[in-house]
Amino acid sequence: MKKKILTLLLAGALSPALFTGCGNKPSENTVKIAYLPITHSLAVLEEAEELEKENGIKIELVKFGSWPELLDALNTGKVDGASVLIELAMKSKQEGVGIKAVALGHRDGNVVIVSNDINSPADLKGKTFAIPHRQSSHNILLNETLAKGGLSVDDINVTELAPTEMPSALASGQIDGYCVAEPFGAMGVATNAGKVLYSSEELWEDSICCGLVLTDSFIENRSDDAKSFVESYKKAGNNLDKETAKATAKKYFKQNDDVLDISLQWISYNNLDITEETYNALVEKVKAYGLSDNPPAYSEFVKNDY
Repeated sequence: MKKKILTLLLAGALSPALFTGCGNKPSENTVKIAYLPITHSLAVLEEAEELEKENGIKIELVKFGSWPELLDALNTGKVDGASVLIELAMKSKQEGVGIKAVALGHRDGNVVIVSNDINSPADLKGKTFAIPHRQSSHNILLNETLAKGGLSVDDINVTELAPTEMPSALASGQIDGYCVAEPFGAMGVATNAGKVLYSSEELWEDSICCGLVLTDSFIENRSDDAKSFVESYKKAGNNLDKETAKATAKKYFKQNDDVLDISLQWISYNNLDITEETYNALVEKVKAYGLSDNPPAYSEFVKNDY
């Protein structure tokens, strides 16, 4: 029965990459934004229709099924921006890609999911834990979890899995826990395959996960559109209460009500400015846990004057 439920839940999850018209030059009033169908990207999805009504700027949403595919489009200038894991964008910036982070994607919204027989971080010793990518806040949250039990990543088996695979992998016993973008944590809870060991705010106050990133060329060549876009985005985030967020998620994800109800308890979208204090805290954790030795400075990477 559990397997059948998981199959139904995953049917509404990440689909293969859909990227139509990548090689076409966008019209002057169109902004091409890449995203994954996760609750962490709801602010940009909510904004899409409103911006065209208010400013005549059309947002072309470009859906992907994995971070590497999305990052390739962002790094090669095939899109004007993206809702993306902030650590991946930091790495791209470090490697010379012309991008700026202009806002947070969300606040909180991550959980550490473990099998039902694990009751403390110490119980993870020798177990297998999945994250979506080494360059992610989920990796940082895993390290923070282990530290609470006096462990490090050397004491467990860390594997990278696609988000869609994690709930079923936990249910089948292939992994013992995972941390990933929503709503995949909620899927594990909804099917009783696992439980929440920690929420992100219990491990890392004011944690940064996903961010809205724009290319330098878009910011420089279409400065007015960039300003309107970011202002509208932040406004959309402030308007995303749980009822509105659920309606937007159902429109774009076709996800089950019970999963969304659980997932949206953990996340908020108000006040999406990236402050220097919270960014510098992220930088310290990126260094401490070996994600990067030389992440970009706030002044180099964050544009926070919209």
